[in-house]
Amino acid sequence: MKMMLSRLSVALIALLLLLAAVACDADKTPAGDQQGPAPVTQGEPSAGAPAPETAAPSVSSLPDFEVLDKDGNTVKLSDFYGKPILLNFWATWCPPCKAEMPDLQEAYETYGDEVCFVMVNLTDGSRDTVEVVKTFVADNGYTFPVYFDTQSSAAMAYGIYSIPTTFLISADGALLKSKSGMMTANEVEAAMKLLTE
Repeated sequence: MKMMLSRLSVALIALLLLLAAVACDADKTPAGDQQGPAPVTQGEPSAGAPAPETAAPSVSSLPDFEVLDKDGNTVKLSDFYGKPILLNFWATWCPPCKAEMPDLQEAYETYGDEVCFVMVNLTDGSRDTVEVVKTFVADNGYTFPVYFDTQSSAAMAYGIYSIPTTFLISADGALLKSKSGMMTANEVEAAMKLLTE
């Protein structure tokens, strides 16, 4: 029994060392050099720490999803193709999400005719319900369109494991860039330039 526990301990230590080595290598990757959406899990929001940006995979690898609009109608991400898209995953209980919203609202007021803002709330039915989110949006004077991911299908399709997470998508549905974590005002402006160039 002792020998088995000893082997198990050695295996666990080896696994932890391997994970640490992988994490260290990931930290050396320059921002913008990582490919594809994040792994398919969902969790608590990031604490606003800097997060990596990712470059675009091919258009064929970009998943579609369905969410509900404010009137309860089903909407697909692909319904917005034809214009560039800012896709943002957020929740009312997420401080970094709330911190970036005034800058996203300002961008919507400036670029809303050129860029589709798809603000997807992680509507889990407990912390965020449709009514809670509608009240939050109205109380804060946000006019960008909000969509409700009541089945978590959008979050799962894009592997959302921390929020806010934002994807910049070209008019033909190609992923241009993504950002996990809060965007600064300068990053929001840079995102708008990328989408409208």
